[in-house]
Amino acid sequence: MVYGVLKLINFAHGDIFMAGAFIGFFLATYLKLPFVATLLGSMVLTALLGVTVERIAYRPLREAGAPRMSLVITALGVGLFLENFTRATVGAEPRNFPRLLETAAWDLGGVALTSLQVLIIGTALALMLTLRYLVRYTLVGKAMRAVADNPEVLGLMGVNVDRIIVLTFVLGSALAAAGGILYAQAYPVLDPYMGIVVGWKAFIAAVVGGIGLIDGAMLGGVILGATEVFVAAYLPSTYRDGIAFAILILVLLLRPTGLLGRPVVKKV
Repeated sequence: MVYGVLKLINFAHGDIFMAGAFIGFFLATYLKLPFVATLLGSMVLTALLGVTVERIAYRPLREAGAPRMSLVITALGVGLFLENFTRATVGAEPRNFPRLLETAAWDLGGVALTSLQVLIIGTALALMLTLRYLVRYTLVGKAMRAVADNPEVLGLMGVNVDRIIVLTFVLGSALAAAGGILYAQAYPVLDPYMGIVVGWKAFIAAVVGGIGLIDGAMLGGVILGATEVFVAAYLPSTYRDGIAFAILILVLLLRPTGLLGRPVVKKV
């Protein structure tokens, strides 16, 4: 979403994911909140973190007309700051995320399936469909697509471009927090650097599907996730990361715009 609106690859997104997981950890551990309250609380607080990052780190550079590379370097710096700030305040030792849901298991024709897996898939699917509806069929979504196309003209038409950009960061950060909570339920060990690999995998998925496209990010995530599962099943699990990057290189060679992406041609 951030790339679609700002043409900025937000490399700090994985660390926003990590921050959302840690916020959920504190809400569940110290406030004893149930799963739904932990999920919603983490999404709200992480959205505020995303707005703060946009206001302090990105907006001054954007208003000054800084080169795009400066924004990319700043995004990397924000990610490093979040990692080391979390390490300095929370500690470097891994934390165990409390189990908020009772897990039941079923055997469906030799396929093991748990209620937690069903919940994670269902929640992720519901959030993705909600986001798709918001972007495609609401006034806010239309404004986001307009900002992505031509922010200068949109500003001349009286639309508050900064507000739309803030909303984009709110949505992106809230969804990152939701991903962090769901991830922590499946893999309940948190550490300050857990977002690095996840962030890179999300970037690969977005590029494979078509960066800047919500449907493309969904498709890329499914392809990458399925590939890693099959690799872990039939090959040593240490091959997963290498094959993920090999898929990225292959897609860039054969279809640089991604599986769903199309070359953008603008009349001058």
